[in-house]
Amino acid sequence: QVQLVESGGGLVQAGGSLRLSCAASGSIFRFSAMGWYRQAPGKQRELVAAVTAGGSTNYADSVKGRFTISRDNAKDTVYLQMNSLKPEDTAVYYCKAERWGSLGSYWGQGTQVSVSV
Repeated sequence: QVQLVESGGGLVQAGGSLRLSCAASGSIFRFSAMGWYRQAPGKQRELVAAVTAGGSTNYADSVKGRFTISRDNAKDTVYLQMNSLKPEDTAVYYCKAERWGSLGSYWGQGTQVSVSV
């Protein structure tokens, strides 16, 4: 059973930074891509950033230039560096891992990020 454990969330003032981590139970090369999603109260879950096994990345327009996704294959961990945080970034952030061949995905339990004005 695959486990994804997120950490690094918390409360920060607007303009501040946080780094989220997603540690997988085993090699992340088992996944074609890994990504960070977020869900704010009353809103749908949305993609924030993703990185493929080959290292290609994509970002939501709302976070481009502020957030950076990266992966450490040796540690089986994916990171999300979040800078210049805004109150609208407040949400529960989830890690997702996509299985090769579109055979499904795994989700972490989520970590709360709160940005105060």
